[in-house]
Amino acid sequence: MSRGIGEFAPIQDLIPDWAAVLVGLVTQLGDVWFLALLVGVVYWFHARRRDDAAVTVGLSLTGLALITILKHVFELPRPGQPLVALEALPGLVQPLYEATAMASGYGFPSGHALMTTIVYVSLAKRLSIGTARQRLLAAAAVVAVVSLSRIALGVHYLVDIVAGIAIGLAFLFVAERLLARTSTDGATVALAMAVVASVIALLVSSVDPDAVLLVGASLGSFAGWQLVCLGRAVAAADRPSHAVRPLVSRGTLAAGAIVPLIAVLDSAQLLSVPAASAALGLAMAAFVAAPVLYGSERTGRVWTALTFWATMTALGLRSLRRSSTWRRGFAVGRRCAGHARRWLRAQSLD
Repeated sequence: MSRGIGEFAPIQDLIPDWAAVLVGLVTQLGDVWFLALLVGVVYWFHARRRDDAAVTVGLSLTGLALITILKHVFELPRPGQPLVALEALPGLVQPLYEATAMASGYGFPSGHALMTTIVYVSLAKRLSIGTARQRLLAAAAVVAVVSLSRIALGVHYLVDIVAGIAIGLAFLFVAERLLARTSTDGATVALAMAVVASVIALLVSSVDPDAVLLVGASLGSFAGWQLVCLGRAVAAADRPSHAVRPLVSRGTLAAGAIVPLIAVLDSAQLLSVPAASAALGLAMAAFVAAPVLYGSERTGRVWTALTFWATMTALGLRSLRRSSTWRRGFAVGRRCAGHARRWLRAQSLD
């Protein structure tokens, strides 16, 4: 039984064949790679809003897990009503159209509609560009354009789009209320939600490869943010005793997320999906932690000192491994012992 209501013909008839590739490019505004790039750029280069960007990272990862769960629960097919046949396009643009305008897998709900709703509305709520009204209108426009492009390309029914937007808004409503009521920093809560949701997605999807990668990305992002919070706490501590509690709490959380990734990477076969997931997780941890730990002046001084003493310790250990060091040490010891014996003898004569 089809979910359609005859929505394809009125939209597809308005778009000439030559514009099909343009529609495929427009739909990339809601593709995972573009949304990840957008959120990553905001996180790295919008330092004053980095905590808010970290919340968006967590919400985005949770949204991806939510899509995986729902698609495998409903298992509804796509419509299969392409905007234009691939063979009808010039050979030069066929690979581009195939990469941007075609989709596989289950069709309900629309992942593009759900993810554009979560990411753009979340950014509109947290960024400071223009007014709040202008940002929300811009987010709504992007969601609408991407959603229409999915219908025009024939990869989603209208009901898939409506459900994706509705689920995205409902998720944001619940998540924002939870973030407002918790005493923990919002990024930690959002990233913890991503870890839990990705594990559920892994179970529901019967260990789908995308879900495996999502677990790694969520664990790595959570661990990276704990390192960020740990670095901030250490840099802000007036005395060493004030850094003990964050070292224990944040350090334990970070280790609890990183250790499984390292264990999987060490035991899994090279180029396997679990190994790729672990590598992705470690890369995400570095991606999340690097700009904050590098950009903070006080944290930078702490890490500079730690690097100095770690380097000095490594050089000392390397020197101890050399036989020449032991020979010099033995010679110095003999001279010191000789001096001590002569001093003691002189004292006894007196």
